[in-house]
Amino acid sequence: MISTMTDILERPRFSSDDARWRAVLARDAAAEGAFFYAVRTTGVYCRPSCASRRPNRANVAFYPSGAAAARAGFRPCKRCRPDTLGPAAAQAATIANACRTIESAETMPSLATLAAAAGLSRFHFHRVFKAATGVTPRAYAAARRAERLRHELTHSATVTEAIYGAGFNSSGRFYAAASPMLGMKPKAFRAGGKDAVIRFALGECSLGAILVAATSRGVCAISLGDEPEALLRALQDRFPQAELIGGERDFEQTVAKVIGLIERPAHGADLPLDIRGTAFQLRVWAALSAIPSGKTVSYTELAQRIGAPKSVRAVAGACAANPLAVAIPCHRVVRNDGAISGYRWGIERKRALLAREAGA
Repeated sequence: MISTMTDILERPRFSSDDARWRAVLARDAAAEGAFFYAVRTTGVYCRPSCASRRPNRANVAFYPSGAAAARAGFRPCKRCRPDTLGPAAAQAATIANACRTIESAETMPSLATLAAAAGLSRFHFHRVFKAATGVTPRAYAAARRAERLRHELTHSATVTEAIYGAGFNSSGRFYAAASPMLGMKPKAFRAGGKDAVIRFALGECSLGAILVAATSRGVCAISLGDEPEALLRALQDRFPQAELIGGERDFEQTVAKVIGLIERPAHGADLPLDIRGTAFQLRVWAALSAIPSGKTVSYTELAQRIGAPKSVRAVAGACAANPLAVAIPCHRVVRNDGAISGYRWGIERKRALLAREAGA
């Protein structure tokens, strides 16, 4: 599913006082709105990005909001004015309004219309929107339409009803766009994958149980876990009406390639992939695939690489949604401090993969 407007615009977490203090020292604009800091010796509270002289750490207290700092007896800084809406917050609110406009519109509003509502030029609005969300307004609208399409096909009485419920004004445009969005015909998707053929195999590797599944396009799922049955149930839940074919001899060669990629990551593997996701997810996954074996990047660096430095949380969400373990190497992304965290198939597997690649 596409990241929601809230997911895209949410600021990175600053969950510890050490992380907050580092943000204050760096005057990190990405921390705007995440917290405020107060200085006991001056009785003033500030934004994390305040340009005033940095205080002594021992005199600093952190608060989740300016109101909380005010209730504790601190007054707002006259330099950064933390009691007003800052530039970053104002920009985020502008983009949030534009996202809501796109989501609620029957047809995609023109760039000129969106820019005028934001009080910006078309060029500047396009640049700000992409910086905040990671995608262009048109790509955001297309991804939202794809989500609406999946929802309507699941909940509408007929495919025809789903066509108009998803915002298509003609059946021709619907059928031209539907299959690339869904990876199968609309009727098959609506029936839970009916008439779709998915080949799969279960096996064992050094990281535990593994499931590899593929459509006619290529490998669509690589899952790791402790119990093979749980991996198969997850595939069945995703496409309850699809024809799942297991145990084919020629498919075992594909599984062997995947296991080889796990055991010998430096060698790589030439695998045809059936990758389905939102425009933003596809950008993140493409950037992940460009990270060499044995190297790691932070979520912040990955966001910068795709040209969306303010979308760190959305980047992390795209990593977590990756359906192709190892083939799309989301395990090569670590926290800003280098710590290992956040892996769909378990932290220990991520640690093992990174150790294996480092020693390859």
